[in-house]
Amino acid sequence: MKASSLVRIALAAALITVCSWISIPFTVPFTLQTFAVFLTLTVLGGTEGTIAVAVYIALGAVGAPVFSGFNGGIGALLGPTGGYIFGFLIMGGLKIVFDRLIKRPKLDPVCLAAGLALCYIAGTVWFVLVMKGRGNPYSFGAALMTCVVPYILPDALKLALALFVGSRINRAMKGGKAARKDAQGAE
Repeated sequence: MKASSLVRIALAAALITVCSWISIPFTVPFTLQTFAVFLTLTVLGGTEGTIAVAVYIALGAVGAPVFSGFNGGIGALLGPTGGYIFGFLIMGGLKIVFDRLIKRPKLDPVCLAAGLALCYIAGTVWFVLVMKGRGNPYSFGAALMTCVVPYILPDALKLALALFVGSRINRAMKGGKAARKDAQGAE
């Protein structure tokens, strides 16, 4: 792997961390963590983006306070909301498949929305199982109403913002590459 790839992955993992710490108070508070995951997958693509998400999760697993509320440790991942964090890997996996098979960046919104839906499903199943194991059973429907429904609109807005910002970053990066090639050709 090139040094530039490693730098992009590290910066993306750091961005996800910082965004997970930013909590926006609302009726149901939410973080910018999913925004950062969407942006990472949009800018870095499926493979590098998924590696960045995996680095973020690994840092949290070993105890670094990278999750919302400055939490970290395996307990945070095995807790009721850990399935949603692992769901980010599912989003990344879907983006990898999408990038390799479809190769149409204009359809990224569909891919990321489908990935978010899979993340919601995986996270909700995890939530139900963990809560049942703790003697506090939830039905799947009740868990959806608690853990997913309040976040659909904010997550849709974060997806739209990430796609907008990501397209600008991608355009700027392509422009920078073209300028470097022109400069090298002039030498």
